[in-house]
Amino acid sequence: MNNPDPSLSAHNGQVRPVRLNFTTTISVDQSPEEAFAAINNVRGWWGEDIEGSTANLGDEWTYRYKDVHRCTMKVTEMVPNKKVVWLVVDNYFNFTQDKTEWKNTKVVFEISTPGNKTEIRFTHEGLVPAYECFDVCSNAWGSYVNGSLRSLIATGKGRPNPKGN
Repeated sequence: MNNPDPSLSAHNGQVRPVRLNFTTTISVDQSPEEAFAAINNVRGWWGEDIEGSTANLGDEWTYRYKDVHRCTMKVTEMVPNKKVVWLVVDNYFNFTQDKTEWKNTKVVFEISTPGNKTEIRFTHEGLVPAYECFDVCSNAWGSYVNGSLRSLIATGKGRPNPKGN
């Protein structure tokens, strides 16, 4: 029997959530404060073509990458030096059948300090393998978080998409 909801699984007659959301974790030598500041400097690691403030609870902002991707995010949770959550209010992809695949998903950054490192756990809640964009999007997030965000935290310089590209 096909499961109509890929986020749920049936086992022995019980339906349970499946943890299929895209997630990746990085560790850095810098402080939680530096990691938190870098996460909120979205133009410094994701894309320079962002309209609106990204640094405060309740802020709404729009990310654009060429004519390929556009999304509007709202900062719905912000615990200084611990956690940031964005709700995807609207989304457009030019490469998927469902242009709004990310809509109503959440992007979560959780900061912790195991040992003498700062750990950032990134999860895109709702970005699941059943989505057409899963491979492309998870590869992109992996590059932005593991490469650009890590670099911004460690060196003060990320590798965001340039404005107008």
